[in-house]
Amino acid sequence: MLRDIITIDKEKCNGCGICVTGCHEGALQIINGKAELVNDLFCDGLGACIADCPQDAITIEKREAVPYDEKIVMEKIIEGGPDVIKAHLKHLYEHGQEEFVKQGINILKTKNIDIPDYISSEVPCTCHQGEDQISKKQNHKCPSDSITINTTSELVNWPIQLHLVNPHANWLDNADLLIAADCTAFSYANFHNKFMKGKPTIIFCPKLDKSAEPYIEKLSMIFKEKNIKSITILRMEVPCCGGTEIIIQRALELAQKFIFVKVFTISVDGELV
Repeated sequence: MLRDIITIDKEKCNGCGICVTGCHEGALQIINGKAELVNDLFCDGLGACIADCPQDAITIEKREAVPYDEKIVMEKIIEGGPDVIKAHLKHLYEHGQEEFVKQGINILKTKNIDIPDYISSEVPCTCHQGEDQISKKQNHKCPSDSITINTTSELVNWPIQLHLVNPHANWLDNADLLIAADCTAFSYANFHNKFMKGKPTIIFCPKLDKSAEPYIEKLSMIFKEKNIKSITILRMEVPCCGGTEIIIQRALELAQKFIFVKVFTISVDGELV
């Protein structure tokens, strides 16, 4: 059938993999260093991955393709757990795909899986995003409000931006390294005390920074030349921030090193997931 479906400009694609983490339907994979649409029937043609691509390599085209199949896609979505199910249904709902939403819900019902509240963004003890978020934060207290925040800086190295870090710096020797997405420090109130304490810190943004390749190369150099004891990754819950993990994984593969990695995720409401 003739329908909307994504297309990938291989000249622009740098293989960062951010689009892969942003596609809950599992339609994309990195193959030979480039993003590939692995199966037409997984692609709903709504283009959620377009906004995730930092290279503007993804567009929508109309061409002959097998129909999108919500039943097959939902089987894969279920494997990702409740949050992925919710994100998928919300994605379809916000694009007016009511028939696919109904199909997805029916599949969940036949499997006795709870239907998430994909219409409302409300979750217990958090505040809505949007114009009224500030007023809601002022009038609403969460348990995290009672946390005693350490006001002493735990910064042990400079610079912290990956572009500026010297891979030969002495502070990288035998380090338990914290690698954090830029937004995490502004989103999580107890960032210094919880994550930075005793850890040299490196930050970068997998979405807004121009290219992932220099980051992969620099991190691989650090992993090769320095005895990094462990890596703590701190990322946001939004799909594009999954590129943080992908960049570090590719750097470890390039360096041919196995280093213990622990991943923490911060919600858009500033809570530790």
